[in-house]
Amino acid sequence: MKITPIVVASGNGAPGLAAGIAVLRKGGRALDAVEACARVIEADPSDTSVGRGGKPNVLGVVELDASLVDGTDHRAGAVGALVGYLHPISVARAVMERLPHVMLVGDGAARFAAEIGAERARLLTPSTRRMWVERLAKARETPASVRRRAKLAPVVAKTVGEERGTVNFIALDRAGDIASAVSTSGWAFKYPGRLGDSPIVGAGNYCDTRYGGACCTGFGELAIRNVTAKTAVDRLASGMSAAEVARRAIADVNALDDAAFNIVVLAADGSHAAASNRTERRYAWQRADMDAPELSVREVVPLGAR
Repeated sequence: MKITPIVVASGNGAPGLAAGIAVLRKGGRALDAVEACARVIEADPSDTSVGRGGKPNVLGVVELDASLVDGTDHRAGAVGALVGYLHPISVARAVMERLPHVMLVGDGAARFAAEIGAERARLLTPSTRRMWVERLAKARETPASVRRRAKLAPVVAKTVGEERGTVNFIALDRAGDIASAVSTSGWAFKYPGRLGDSPIVGAGNYCDTRYGGACCTGFGELAIRNVTAKTAVDRLASGMSAAEVARRAIADVNALDDAAFNIVVLAADGSHAAASNRTERRYAWQRADMDAPELSVREVVPLGAR
């Protein structure tokens, strides 16, 4: 059976699809395609949920998380709370390929990034710094006062909101192999060191070439509690359609909380779907035979739906 390569993504991933499709059109691997896609968004300061220009933690430090999964053998790499480097997705891939580990975090992730010569960057932009200062002001804090605080938890209770954007990509290549990638700056104005689902393989990111892949955005703590991405792929393996898998994933999350949550699903046959518990949320996709990405509306799964 002839396979038409495809990449699906969260809606904010649309600008990165051309890079991945270019890889796939040349017969390249799905793993290379999703990394290429993610790097585009990581370098774009206009996306305040990923990479350069990502919203910082409560102390004004941009901490980046990313993971990448190769569906052919379930190899994976991840980094968490990485500071000062532009492309966490490439550092995550290097963890997978150069170390006997799956994940590095914090100082260890930064040390390894320096060791491999990863590109350094000043991640906090003037725009996101203003957002941080304004959010602190609402909590009756300033950059100086919050940095003096011995206890940050009371401040974080006032600074965090629904800003939890992330970018994700799942690709199917000409050989029929699948790979997935997720990159994020995490929950805006979070407690330092917080990790959500994005770097957690099986929670926010998982794929298996035999069945498909799934990636999540939104309230990552819920994906961790539900092991959402792995559960989605297991459901594909059981014979469920991509659309049904996406619906069930959102219903599972809704049973825990009413926080915003989204999922994209790509099946091994190239069919795809996405769902959300919020209205007017979109996802992006592009086949190798298409000239431009398509933005499709995610199915809405309201609270109480099963």
